Amino acid sequence: MEAVNQTPQPTVKQKNLKQLFTIIIVLLAVNFGGYYLYKRFDLTQDKRYTLSPATLSVIEEVKDPLYIDVFLEGQFPGEFKRLQDETKQLLEEFHARNSNIVFNFTNPLKDEDGRDQAVQELYKMGMTPVSVTVDDKGKQSQELVFPWAMANYGKKTVKFPLLKNMLLASTAEKVVSSVQHLEYAVTDAINKVIKEKEKKVAIIKGNGEMNDRQIGDFIRNIRESYYIAPFTLDSVAKNPETTLRQLKGYDLAVIAKPTEAFSEQEKQVLDQYIVEGGKTLWMVDAVQIEMDSLYNDTGVTLAFPRDLNLNDMFFKYGIRLNPDLVKDEIATRIKLATGAQGSETQFQEYPWRFSPFIYPDSKNPIVKNMDGIRFEFANSIDTLKNGIDKTVLLRSSQYSRKIGTPTEIKLSMVEEETSPKDYADKGFVPVAVLLEGKFHSAFENRVLPFKDAAFKKVDKAGKMIIISDGDIAKNQLDKNFEPLELGYDKWTGVLYDNKGFLMNCVNYLLDDKGLINIRSKDVNLPLLDTQKVHENYTAAQFITVGLPIVILAVFGFLFTYLRKKRYAK
Repeated sequence: MEAVNQTPQPTVKQKNLKQLFTIIIVLLAVNFGGYYLYKRFDLTQDKRYTLSPATLSVIEEVKDPLYIDVFLEGQFPGEFKRLQDETKQLLEEFHARNSNIVFNFTNPLKDEDGRDQAVQELYKMGMTPVSVTVDDKGKQSQELVFPWAMANYGKKTVKFPLLKNMLLASTAEKVVSSVQHLEYAVTDAINKVIKEKEKKVAIIKGNGEMNDRQIGDFIRNIRESYYIAPFTLDSVAKNPETTLRQLKGYDLAVIAKPTEAFSEQEKQVLDQYIVEGGKTLWMVDAVQIEMDSLYNDTGVTLAFPRDLNLNDMFFKYGIRLNPDLVKDEIATRIKLATGAQGSETQFQEYPWRFSPFIYPDSKNPIVKNMDGIRFEFANSIDTLKNGIDKTVLLRSSQYSRKIGTPTEIKLSMVEEETSPKDYADKGFVPVAVLLEGKFHSAFENRVLPFKDAAFKKVDKAGKMIIISDGDIAKNQLDKNFEPLELGYDKWTGVLYDNKGFLMNCVNYLLDDKGLINIRSKDVNLPLLDTQKVHENYTAAQFITVGLPIVILAVFGFLFTYLRKKRYAK
């Protein structure tokens, strides 16, 4: 009888050891491969965590440790918790791309004893807190939040806001808008602290333009990224060729609300600067009227055309700035005294129709995703056909129209009754236009005001932006006559987006388009309908809290039952 060879079967213990050994080998292989093969996946529908090419190029230039302190830590409303989470996830993506970028979340109000001192110090640094009201099932509470961050690189420090201010928006809507601008805010701050200034901006003087205090915040913001200096045209009368040569050393010329006419020689200097590729930002009033002139005993003033001797030059470039006023039903508000109660004067807010509140509807990156911008006594702009590309950046609302001048303007106009019929087929008046292309000289085929051997009829491609309101760049002053933030109205407490718009104009004209494109990135964050939550609170609570527990319990029961059934054999 032959013996039968029986191969010994592995025991259960041996099988388990083999499985454990296999798992360890697989994990080691995955970790080893992950060390050399780096890849992160953005599974969001709007790809909000996929960094833009412009952001990646900025991140690559961080060669030394860069520290970002975020003041969003502690107990605060749910909306800000969302802003905190989105900020943290975005900064984690920055750190993953470059380990030199290190971030830290801190609570500046953690120490109760030093809370007041901390608030004062942050105020001095220009970081203002936000007082928010949280409504949870009818229970309201006040919270103080500092939605700010600071980027530190070597000896340079830049602060930047995380919360975008929006007029008449809820906290949740502000947070959604802020998340949309988050990548831009962080990248712009990093760009400012790591890069040395290169391009130069000239603030043109000599024709009654606004003084440095009136545009102080605008100047301060330009100075963070560019060299900036005043440039007077007074020397044109003595030596125009030298003045032109010096002006060509600047990359951008800013003309902020001139009130005195330009001479022909001054125009030739500016014209040749433009023809040879120089960029210009014009903020010009074609009508003489100031808001301060209305605050008199009668509350009446006269608006009349202002002759700056620029019409022929603008006409040659392809636009016409009209001596009229834009009256808009979508307007910002002013406070007026309505009487007295006891010893105190009573004030009331009224819409001021000569101060249009303009929401950009253009898809141009200069204005895309921007909040409302405040104008004051704006004029209409006509675009003319020539070889220059023109883009209307800002225009008034559907319910607006043009008022010819000269005309009387009265404070009592706030009480006027209007109807949509008053604005039929009259709205959408352009008030800011971008021009791009090769500009032909306004002095082409004309006798030159001064001899210029290097005069050119047409030369390099250039860009300019015309805004029909000089006051768009004007900031108000505090009680110490120091400039307040551009766009902030201390009388109504509203912050308009004037600064963001003008800085986008400057960046675009100076070819810093990458950061502007980041700002125009679309991020979709659905808002929670709190009314529906309150109406269906029990059902919502069960779905969000109870249902996951039930599913987990059912899964656990089935897993235990099937495991017992399998091994019972």
